[in-house]
Amino acid sequence: MDLASNLGGKIDKSDVLTSVEKYEQYHVFGGGDEEDRKANYTDMVNKYYDLATSFYEYGWGESFHFAHRWNGESLKESIKRHEHFLALQLGVKPGQKVLDVGCGIGGPLREIARFSNCSVTGLNNNEYQITRGKELNRLAGVDKTCNFVKADFMKMPFPENSFDAVYAIEATCHAPDAYGCYKEIYRVLKPGQCFAAYEWCMTDAFDPDNAEHQKIKAEIEIGDGLPDIRLTTKCLEALKQAGFEIIWEKDLAKESPVPWYLPLDKNQFSLSSFRLTAVGRFITRNMVKVLEYIRLAPKGSQRVSNFLEQAAEGLVDGGRREIFTPMYFFLARKPK
Repeated sequence: MDLASNLGGKIDKSDVLTSVEKYEQYHVFGGGDEEDRKANYTDMVNKYYDLATSFYEYGWGESFHFAHRWNGESLKESIKRHEHFLALQLGVKPGQKVLDVGCGIGGPLREIARFSNCSVTGLNNNEYQITRGKELNRLAGVDKTCNFVKADFMKMPFPENSFDAVYAIEATCHAPDAYGCYKEIYRVLKPGQCFAAYEWCMTDAFDPDNAEHQKIKAEIEIGDGLPDIRLTTKCLEALKQAGFEIIWEKDLAKESPVPWYLPLDKNQFSLSSFRLTAVGRFITRNMVKVLEYIRLAPKGSQRVSNFLEQAAEGLVDGGRREIFTPMYFFLARKPK
């Protein structure tokens, strides 16, 4: 993909810097607070993905998520297996209608559709990501069975009992209210069918009175467009309150032979994920600086690169201290 021409997403190139400034003001480091982020989550998350999507795709690929990883397994292989695992847990069958809540540009959607021979609808509220996802669907040959719907996952435009399965991969963490989001998923899911998710959560080891812990949490929030990061226990409470039966739940990060945050660790080097290494990030950072200087990239691009770097530091620190996980997994059923 062309990083320079896609920076800023659907934001007018002359407005990128203003959007960056507004986005930063939502967060702790810019003087913002949690209530403001929750009240304005649609604007905040849309700005974030307009600004960050091109960086994500350039450095990470089409699937914007982490994965449980075995020794000897590449990052790309682990990401595919992570998606296949979720589809298998849901028991997705050929021909079924599946909903991907917060689908990004559709990497997991395409992988699960091909793996399970099912039809997947991707729900996303960001116009740029949908435009990009449709093009990638066409190139992958799944545009006849997979589609995108632009909507807020707090107010889904689907009738009750529409889908045979629903999943979310590191996406519903953007919701201002977990219960409200899960209740909508419950409504559109058919009775007796399942919802599975990988959630971004603070673990039981997180201490809200620890200043360093709060700093790490704030770094992750600004670098990843989050209004707040919930505890794993809060996710479970919200699921039960929404009406789901919990089949099983587990923090999959705890048993990952290769730490999930390793691709972001500056002390590591990998040719297969070179752009994520310290050297790769240094090259990208300076490339963006040059592109902005010669006006091929919009003004403000460096600042986006900087807060994504800040997020990477927070994610690595949170992972090492085991106060944060990007893969709290649960499988829940809507009763018949």
